[in-house]
Amino acid sequence: MTLKCPRNIIKRDGSLMPFDAHKIRQAMASANNCVPSETLTSEELDQITGNVIQMLDYRQDPDVETVQDCVEEALMAFGVYQTAKAYVLYREDHKKRREAAQNLMESYKQLTFVDSADSDLKRENANIDGNTAMGTMLKYGTEGAKSFVDNYILPEDMAKAHQDGSIHIHDKDFYMLTETCCQIDLQKLFKDGFSTGHGFLREPQSILSYASLACIAMQANQNEMHGGQSIPDFDFAMAPGVTKTYRKHVRDLIETSHLFTEENDPLLKRTPELLEIDYNGFSSLLEEIENEAATKKEDGQDMSEGESRWRAFLQVINERCERDTYQAMQALIHNLNTMNSRAGAQVPFSSINYGTDTSAAGRLVIKNVLLATIDGLGRGETPIFPVQIFKVKEGISAQKSDPNYDLFQLAIKCSAKRLFPNFSFLDAPFNRQFYRPDNPNTEVAYMGCRTRVISNVY
Repeated sequence: MTLKCPRNIIKRDGSLMPFDAHKIRQAMASANNCVPSETLTSEELDQITGNVIQMLDYRQDPDVETVQDCVEEALMAFGVYQTAKAYVLYREDHKKRREAAQNLMESYKQLTFVDSADSDLKRENANIDGNTAMGTMLKYGTEGAKSFVDNYILPEDMAKAHQDGSIHIHDKDFYMLTETCCQIDLQKLFKDGFSTGHGFLREPQSILSYASLACIAMQANQNEMHGGQSIPDFDFAMAPGVTKTYRKHVRDLIETSHLFTEENDPLLKRTPELLEIDYNGFSSLLEEIENEAATKKEDGQDMSEGESRWRAFLQVINERCERDTYQAMQALIHNLNTMNSRAGAQVPFSSINYGTDTSAAGRLVIKNVLLATIDGLGRGETPIFPVQIFKVKEGISAQKSDPNYDLFQLAIKCSAKRLFPNFSFLDAPFNRQFYRPDNPNTEVAYMGCRTRVISNVY
């Protein structure tokens, strides 16, 4: 007997498509293949397909859901209950995929056509400008990735718990891609230079280039991870750049002095010793000269011409080191609030920890990053990044007699005006247990999101 089939089938979008009984047979065969205990022969599949067609009114075009209901009923009537169950699960899975695709398209429409002022979706991450081209592009990827994780990766109960708000999976869009946060060891990175993936960067040779490469390191790392980037020992990492800047200014001033003084000038004979010491030694030398000048002034005495010239020479070097260090810290803050990362959609979520370097070079870095923060951005705005953490420690900065107490006071002044730095107390029991003197790697450091980290695992 020849069975009469409907001419068309009504798809879910309302369009018509020629009715194809072979597709019904294929769907049932696929479901049956999932059930080893119920093997349907080709003839039995043909018979059940015929039963489905007989349930339909060939004079009317059925919709997809009606046909699928008939398939379930026909399988149950034939007694292949496990195959019917597999077909139901197959049907539910495809329904889930359709709904996921539909929801994703609705999200894309909102991202494309709705302004961020009217869209919570575009404002979900305060560090992404949803109105920019790359911000929107990143959100396209974000919503697509979250849909994929919900529908193909997470257990169904976990995905539902997240959707219901019972739990929250942070950065779910990066669930399958990479790690969260990283403490960047700049001293190790700078020692022999490093690569960002697009080119190799040589070891920096001044405090200005130290600060610039610190920004680049955080920018490059942000493209590899979905969380924040932190420098755990910013003052220690920047200090060598101060010494390199100091020696550069010494060499420059020696060269300039040769143009205006005689070869046998006593001043020129003393300058080579400055190249044999670092900035810390220079700072001690300058302090000694200044104390000597103050003592003579109190006694009503004048410094000799040679001593006065030597003092002035050292002061010029120090002023240039101060100027360059301030400009380096100012550039760091401006860069970290303006430079793009993650395909231009964000600025690096950066943090810097500092406060325990008592060397003259380290102290100069700490002082000037605080001064640059107090001054703010180009129009006086409070810089959001880097999140700054000042490490407070007994014997270093906690008491008036401590060497960095003055910087602790400056940090408090800065925090009162600019909200940063935050403060980390290394003598707290949960931090003190890790601390070892003269080893910055044992100082607990923090991320901007308050993540507390003792060290990286290599």
